[in-house]
Formats: sequence, C-alpha cells, structure tokens
Amino acid sequence: MIRSYFGLTQDPFALRDIELLSHQQEIHDTLRVHSQQGGLCLVVGRPGTGKSVIKESLKRLPDKDYLVASIARTLHTYTNTVKILCEAFKIEFETSAFKCERKLIQQAFALNRSGKMLVTVIDDAHLMDMENLRRLRLLLEDFPKNHNLILVGQVELLASLDLAVNQDIKSRVTYSVITKRLHEDAMREFIERQLDRIGLGHNTFTAGAIELIIRTADGVLRRCRNLCLASMLEAVRASSGTTIDIDLVNRVLMQPHRQKEVDLMDS
Repeated sequence: MIRSYFGLTQDPFALRDIELLSHQQEIHDTLRVHSQQGGLCLVVGRPGTGKSVIKESLKRLPDKDYLVASIARTLHTYTNTVKILCEAFKIEFETSAFKCERKLIQQAFALNRSGKMLVTVIDDAHLMDMENLRRLRLLLEDFPKNHNLILVGQVELLASLDLAVNQDIKSRVTYSVITKRLHEDAMREFIERQLDRIGLGHNTFTAGAIELIIRTADGVLRRCRNLCLASMLEAVRASSGTTIDIDLVNRVLMQPHRQKEVDLMDS
C-alpha cells in the first residue's frame, strides 16, 4: 500500500534492509572479530534499542565464510535449541539432543576445515534457563575454537550472570555491550538514511514532523521506526499527499497504545 501510494520499489523502514548506524557497525565488527578468535558475547539492552538490527546484520554475513545459526522460537529448551542447530548445520535430528551432540561437533569441525567461521546467536537469551544455557555452553566448548556464541537479550541477563552460581558462564564472556537509547542526531540520521534508501526526499517528513517523531521516540529506535511507518500509512489512509506533516504524526499519536495510562479516558 505504501509502495504504491509513494511510488516506491522497496518497503520503507524494513527491518531486513536497515543499514547499521555507526555505533551498531562498531558492535557488528567487534562480534565478527570474536567469531574469528572464539568468544562468548553479550548484546543486551532495553526493547527497541537496536539489538534486532545487529542480529539481522549477523545473519547477512556471507555464507561462504560464515555459518550463522540464529536460535529463536524455541521456548529456550535445550532440545529445541539443538534441533535448530541441527537444521543450521544440515544434519538430521535424531530422537534426543544427546544423540545429536556428537554429530554436531563432527559437523562443526568439518565446516571449520572448509574455512567457515561458526556463529550461534540466541535471541531473548534472558528468558533462557541458566541450566539450559550451561548445557549449550558445554556442547559448544567442544566446537572449534573460532566459534562465537552470541547472547542477545534484555539487561536482566547481566543480573542473572552476576549470581555466584553462574560465574562459570560469566567468566567465559569475551565481550559485552549495552545498546543504549540514541541521541537526537542519530535518530535524525536513521530517518534520513532510510528515506535515501527508498528514494524519497528528506522533505517527505516536514521538520516539525521529524522533531515530533524524535521527541516521542525518546531514543528508542523501534519506536522511531514504527512512528515513521504509521505516519506514512496515515498519509495513505487520508490521501493527504506525499508530505507528512505534524498533523499526520499527531493522528498516529492519538492511538490508545501510544498514550500514557493517565490519558486514557472515555470522555
């Protein structure tokens, strides 16, 4: 709908096509270094601060050099995690995770000998039971040394690793970073780069509309992206032209889920 209305060939603000900002690129490059030398890395932060963008950038690493296994939708059980690893490593899952472990290790060394670096990314790692994470870590301990396990989650993961019982995992962490809220210039750069990518002018959003979006997003990248998309959809719905002004953004902000609880009244 947006593509047709604005005359675009690409989806605006699509997560898979988002280019990394400078601080995100620095995190991405550091994770790649740890993939070459072996590591256990943590990427933590509040929801919407760019963790998913970094994860997607890792999944786009060239297949000829990397095998990236992205683990999500597992309910974070050990068996389901092993199933996804088997799928990524192109081996058949047997009746239990235990029976697959030796095959995974053998395949990991075969891939390593072919020149591939191995990366396992666990999304929402703060939801994973520490005993399951410990079992996974012990499995990956037998992988080639240039394997990188990357845990992506909320900051509660750091608190869990701080417990004395989990020091065996924390002591193996080689790199950690917190994805923080963005400052206003970075948010503006994000919007402008996305407009450049799809071939729209920076004046698609008026200055007032951009300022309102940035102020409302409060440094949260996902919130900024969603506000921009919702404003473009509102322009399509209202057939108000291809310039998004402050009135269109305000219509989006009137939606109940974007208001504070104190403002939600019947009258």
